[in-house]
Amino acid sequence: MRSLRFLVPGTSGRYRCGGLLVEQQTARLLSELVPTELVTYRQREPGLPFLADLLRAEPRGSAAANRALWIVSWGFDVPRQLRALRGRPVAYHAHSSGYGFQLPPGVPVLAVSRNTLGYWGQWASRNPLFLVPNALESRWVERGARPRNAGVQPAPGGRSIDVLVQKRKTSAYVLEQLVPALRARGLAVVVQDGWVDDLVDLFNSARVVLYDSADHWRCSGVSEGFGLPPIEALACGCVLFSSFNHALADTLDPGVTAHQIGAGTLAADVERIAAAVADPAAWLPPARRLEELLQELSEPQLRQRWRQALEAINAHLDRLQAGEPPLRAPASVALRAQRWRQRLVKRLPAGLARRLA
Repeated sequence: MRSLRFLVPGTSGRYRCGGLLVEQQTARLLSELVPTELVTYRQREPGLPFLADLLRAEPRGSAAANRALWIVSWGFDVPRQLRALRGRPVAYHAHSSGYGFQLPPGVPVLAVSRNTLGYWGQWASRNPLFLVPNALESRWVERGARPRNAGVQPAPGGRSIDVLVQKRKTSAYVLEQLVPALRARGLAVVVQDGWVDDLVDLFNSARVVLYDSADHWRCSGVSEGFGLPPIEALACGCVLFSSFNHALADTLDPGVTAHQIGAGTLAADVERIAAAVADPAAWLPPARRLEELLQELSEPQLRQRWRQALEAINAHLDRLQAGEPPLRAPASVALRAQRWRQRLVKRLPAGLARRLA
């Protein structure tokens, strides 16, 4: 198979974020299958190749230009990257959806969620589509203090945090109304903001985790691409109260693996969360259901999914390079015109309708 090049804007400073960590983890995961490297395109980083340098060194159409499969992923930058990589093997690692651009015919889509898969199944219906969810890092599976995870205990001091909230992407409702109400109820609430050296330890210290990203993504205009923090919370044996927007509905089952946040009234939320703090076992997901979910998102499972997807993508790219034209989905304007024509024909006299058909 072709070697892989994951395009990221940079790996330090303002580019450190969840999306970067996922791409780095995926590159590490796939390096066990094929030679894999990160390539930056905005900020030069020590020890990493830079996109503009590689494009100059490997002119379009050269043998070197066709040996690597480029993986683009960075939201609003994707159209520009696809133009720069025109004529080279490229695939789109699709996280959030709703950016508004169209994909060229033949560009494969590696969707991280069914929500994103469905989006591109609608808007790129003739492009090769694959489902490769984000993998849960092994440290969460191995160290998560969930029931039946033998030998793993909560952090020293037990679960000293009644309710844990990660500030980033959390709604104003949670921060400004729910958190004060929970504290007034006497619960120990921690709002985590900033860098944490050991997130597993932090989550193992909490009884309940709140995750409410719907307002953030509604304001952003794009979707929750996957939502790893809720899965990480479940892996650590926390009771999860969450929104169910976008890709969160892929993995979270209301009332089973997670409980809806903002379900009707503030008083209802306070009562339910206080009850979960008092008796977490009654609110946790069934152990078997949780282990099945964690197994499905484990690194070995996802490595196998990627292997199958990459084999299919390489075969597809070989056909394109041999001269086969990619299928093209009809334009929306053409589809609407055809529908209106069909409706018009139905209303015409039979003889005229036959002549127009």
